Amino acid sequence: MKFANYYEQDRLENSPFGEFDRHHKYNPTHTNRLLRSRFLNLGIELNTPDVNKGRKIEFSLFNNAMNIRDVIGPKYLIASENPYICPLNINLGYLKCFEQIFTWNSDLLYLPNVTKIFVPNNISIEQFTPFHERKIFSCLINANKAFDREIAGDLYAERIRVIRWHEKEAPNHFALFGLGWGKPGPAFSFSSKIIRRMQRLATQLFHYKPFPSYQGSIENKGEVYSNAKFSFCYENVAGLPDYITEKIFDSFFWGCVPIYWGANSIDKHIPKGCFIDRRDFKDTSEVHRFLLSIDEKKYHAYQENIRDFLNSSAAMKFDTNSFVDIITKKIHADLS
Repeated sequence: MKFANYYEQDRLENSPFGEFDRHHKYNPTHTNRLLRSRFLNLGIELNTPDVNKGRKIEFSLFNNAMNIRDVIGPKYLIASENPYICPLNINLGYLKCFEQIFTWNSDLLYLPNVTKIFVPNNISIEQFTPFHERKIFSCLINANKAFDREIAGDLYAERIRVIRWHEKEAPNHFALFGLGWGKPGPAFSFSSKIIRRMQRLATQLFHYKPFPSYQGSIENKGEVYSNAKFSFCYENVAGLPDYITEKIFDSFFWGCVPIYWGANSIDKHIPKGCFIDRRDFKDTSEVHRFLLSIDEKKYHAYQENIRDFLNSSAAMKFDTNSFVDIITKKIHADLS
């Protein structure tokens, strides 16, 4: 048996391959476990570095960029996080240190050591609840996060605008779910930190609700998506090429029609009839009026388009199996 190191920020004792991931409530470790299983089939045991201590290491595989200063031997990088959160994922000097980089980022394909992948999803189709049985008109499922600086295409901020518009204009047509909405949003300047602290105190003493539309945390997104007609699926950043994450697929799996905003290439990979493109509307008010116009027949057409897409070869390039196959085959070929 050969051994290889798997690096992921703050992960030890093979925790990336466990059933439970304390870092990502809604993202199971299915991809990591499948990756490890496929390498085992090739005679390579993938472990976190602490587990492999003292063993000869064939290569090191990094899940997003991090410090590699003391890592010797062949190195590979899965650059799946967007560059506003992980800037090293597009740092050309850093990327030269790797035998191969696996990334969705089409802007990097000119580099000789870059292989294209898509953010993986465990493609599946559940029973689609029909239009008239869906009691939630629209929803948003995300964690309460924000960038610590002003950036172009900030969709964290757009999510807040969606929430606030509904709370003021259409509170009975919207429900908010996810982590952290029971307290105020993140604060980074001195003055905003003071305001946040006061609001936080108010939530504890006076049951103040920073986000009145918040319905709580959930164990499974399907609990909501199977009962909602529409979902606001906004990536963290708008305009990145092929940065299509699990957000739109989580909605698809349960037959919930997504309002999508994110990758500027979305319609090149997913048919327009499967989702509502937020770029086609001036603001949330305009989106809402359009949603109200969708009757049962139109909704059923969206669901049929979603079903056809998930059953197509076009969806398979987003599947975890494709993701794992590309990575394991490339690295195994290099070793051979």
